[in-house]
Amino acid sequence: MQPAQAEFLLNDIFLPGLKNEHRITRSVIEAVPSDQVDYRPNGICRSALDLAWHIAATEMRFMNAVTSGAFDLSPMPRPEPVKTPQDLGGWYAENFADHFDKLTKLSSDQLMQTVDFRGMFQLPAVMYLNFIIHHTVHHRGQLSTYLRGMGAKVPAIYGDSYDTARR
Repeated sequence: MQPAQAEFLLNDIFLPGLKNEHRITRSVIEAVPSDQVDYRPNGICRSALDLAWHIAATEMRFMNAVTSGAFDLSPMPRPEPVKTPQDLGGWYAENFADHFDKLTKLSSDQLMQTVDFRGMFQLPAVMYLNFIIHHTVHHRGQLSTYLRGMGAKVPAIYGDSYDTARR
């Protein structure tokens, strides 16, 4: 990868994508009713709040790896004050803004630095931003399907949902 390619990926592809997906993901997280945080479609699934936490915490872990040049794989328990989807939405927005700002300041050398992920991947740091987007979209899709079972409304994701179109 050349410096100009890394900078292009960051500034023209991944940062705009992260910002857009963050907005959508926050709306899905905050659509979970506060009295349904323990909902799970069946016993092997994560609860709604645990799945939402997984999405948010993983984004922060990957963005931190890109800026620091290494993955910190230590446990990331949900902070004690985060008890509702709205609490998590606030935590997610605050932490995303801080991590996003750090990403905007990375040099091309930092973006091209090889980062190891659990011995499975050794990629230029900037490429892990693509992982974040795909991971978030995947799990956000799971969480959005939980909403129907809870009796909640599904927010617009890539255009109107059935619920937003019926307003």
